[in-house]
Amino acid sequence: MKLLYSPASPFVRKVMVTLHETGQMDDVERVNVTTTPLASDPTLASANPVGKIPALIRENSPTLYDSRVICRFLDARAGTNLYPEKRLWDTLTLEATADGMMEASVLIVYEERFRPQEKVSMDWIEGQWTKVARALDALETRWMSHLNGPLDMGQIAVGCALGYIDFRHDVRSWRTGRPTLAAWFEAFGQRAAMQATQPA
Repeated sequence: MKLLYSPASPFVRKVMVTLHETGQMDDVERVNVTTTPLASDPTLASANPVGKIPALIRENSPTLYDSRVICRFLDARAGTNLYPEKRLWDTLTLEATADGMMEASVLIVYEERFRPQEKVSMDWIEGQWTKVARALDALETRWMSHLNGPLDMGQIAVGCALGYIDFRHDVRSWRTGRPTLAAWFEAFGQRAAMQATQPA
C-alpha cells in the first residue's frame, strides 16, 4: 500500500498515529506530495478526484480517502478495536468533532496563505476560530470521561487536532480556561505514536 501524504497535515497525522498504534507502519510506503487548494499534485488527483490528502492506494482495490475512511480500514485490517462497538457512536462523534476542529484550523491557514493580503477576511478567520473554540469548550466540559478511557479513534483524532492547533495557531493559547483538556493532551502527547508523528 502507498500513503499519499504531507507531514504537516493533521488529517495525515491521524492516519500516521493509527499506523503506529496498530503496528502497520511497515505495511505502507509513504509518498510525500505537495498540494494546495489551488492546485493538486497530479499523482494525488489521479488517486483521489477531490485532490485531498491523505489517500491510501491499495493493490487491486480502489484508493481509500479521507482520513476517517482510511483509519477505519486500518483498524479493521489490524483488528485493534479503535472503533469499539459499545461506544461506537460516541467515538465517531468525538472523531467528527476533532475533524471539524482540524478543518476550521486548516481553513484559517489557507485564508492567510493563499488569498491576497488585501482580501483576507478577519471576520471569516474569526468565524472559523469560533468553531474551534466551541469544540474545545465541549471537550473540556463534556468529553473528558471518554478521553480518559481506553484508547480509541476519538482520542487519536482529538490529539492530532490539538497538536495542529499548537503547530499553526499557538498564539491562540487554547489551554487558557481548559485545564483538564490541557492536562489530558500533555499526557496523551507523550505516547510513542504521537512523538513519532510531530508535524513539520
